[in-house]
Amino acid sequence: MRFGGVFAVAVLAAVIALPAPGLARNKNFQTASLPDNPVIEQADQVVVYKGQRRLVLLNDGRVIKSYKVALGKRPVGHKLFEGDFRTPEGRYYIDYRLRNSGYHRALHISYPNDNDIERSNILRTDPGGDIMIHGLPNGRSAQYKGHPNKDWTAGCIAVTNAEIQEIWAMVPDGTPIDILP
Repeated sequence: MRFGGVFAVAVLAAVIALPAPGLARNKNFQTASLPDNPVIEQADQVVVYKGQRRLVLLNDGRVIKSYKVALGKRPVGHKLFEGDFRTPEGRYYIDYRLRNSGYHRALHISYPNDNDIERSNILRTDPGGDIMIHGLPNGRSAQYKGHPNKDWTAGCIAVTNAEIQEIWAMVPDGTPIDILP
């Protein structure tokens, strides 16, 4: 009887140690990428409407949160090469996060994808990278950057620090992001 009790405790401990459903889909699951507050509703898709300067979090097609954003300094059109100050357009994924970013916190976007690389090969350019959803530069205010009424990034999608905290908690790694014109 005592052996069965020890076995049951060991099985229970193993089950408790498993990642929560949804987080297990990320093959690179790490404790560091867990949201700060797992009680907050999770997004299963992010959509950025560049023309409207709007980032929308969705769950099962339903809008759960929307944010005003700033984009790259030259936001019209798809990103063609590193240094063009454009925000890319297309389907990407949130592939990792930076807790200690130079812009408060940041969620990395999987740009460039295969289409971007093919285009840059044809144009003989470097597609660039390091495209993220991030907060404000450390030590700077929204007013300093003219945020969100002025596009000021090198191609990223910027929100306030309070907003990136919310987005960080609601968007797990692996979430698709559609960036539309």
